[in-house]
Amino acid sequence: MGFYDFTVKDAKGHDISMKDYKGKPVLIVNTATGCGFTPQYAGLQKLYDKYKDKGFEVLDFPCNQFANQAPGTEEEIHSFCISRFGTTFKLFAKVNVNGKAAEPLFTYLKNAQGGLFGNDIKWNFTKFLVDRDGNVIKRYAPTVTPESIENDIEKVLS
Repeated sequence: MGFYDFTVKDAKGHDISMKDYKGKPVLIVNTATGCGFTPQYAGLQKLYDKYKDKGFEVLDFPCNQFANQAPGTEEEIHSFCISRFGTTFKLFAKVNVNGKAAEPLFTYLKNAQGGLFGNDIKWNFTKFLVDRDGNVIKRYAPTVTPESIENDIEKVLS
């Protein structure tokens, strides 16, 4: 299976095919509203604003697996992100990223770009950059800020 073979649920429960993003560079992020890295939403929005007209997308997957830092419903999470950070990029349903109940898309991403200490995602705001052809180009640790990956985004846009 490749990136474009996956279908996931958006925040409203609708099926969204990754084929919808064919030809677009995508940054996929597992997020949380109560995390020390939550301010990264602002940086993600800045990247999205700067590059969306070139086809760049940010896909936001809330994850409550790490210290219950993404409590609430998708609607509550969406309201928080809009009111606090003015986010306009796509919000998906809350997912697990590790374990037997992991969202298959994240299992694929992890297998394509293993982490420094194995495949498991260690915390919220782990990021995966996918190019226009559906290749997983790079995995970024939660401590890597959105602003610091701008050069990689520009490379996949060119």
